[in-house]
Amino acid sequence: MADFALSSRSRKNLEGVKPELVAVVKGAILLTKVDFGVIEGVRTLDRQKELVASGASQTMKSRHLTGDAVDLMCYVGSRGSWELNLYDDIADAMKEAAIEQGVGICWGAAWTVPDIRVWEGSMEDAMNSYIDKRRSEGRRPFIDAPHFQLEISKGVSSVPEHFKHILA
Repeated sequence: MADFALSSRSRKNLEGVKPELVAVVKGAILLTKVDFGVIEGVRTLDRQKELVASGASQTMKSRHLTGDAVDLMCYVGSRGSWELNLYDDIADAMKEAAIEQGVGICWGAAWTVPDIRVWEGSMEDAMNSYIDKRRSEGRRPFIDAPHFQLEISKGVSSVPEHFKHILA
């Protein structure tokens, strides 16, 4: 693995995020094959309203509002990248760090996997499984590859309404 570290801006963007998620992000930066930074952690209600209004978010019940989610940006050199295959690599590092930390994590490109620790295979395979499932249902997949959040648990009353269809 390369020697990557979170920038001061990334560390600042982790302020207010749940400690267990922060631990996973800090572990993943040490394990990843590609550099990344934290572009968003806790959001204000006003920021969430802006994102929903612009179509960049689909819900006013975002886990970012409670410190349960982060968005990560991949860097190739000094440039940010949205290349999906790079986010698969970040997700693999997040999975490994989640296992090490004992923290359940859900990835925004594999919503049918409430806890990536239990997925047997690569995170690319998990994403493709989610895409296949949505298409088999005649629905478009919602891929939010930069997004990682604390696990969506069955039977937990705090699961946001807009995710309950995933667990059904």
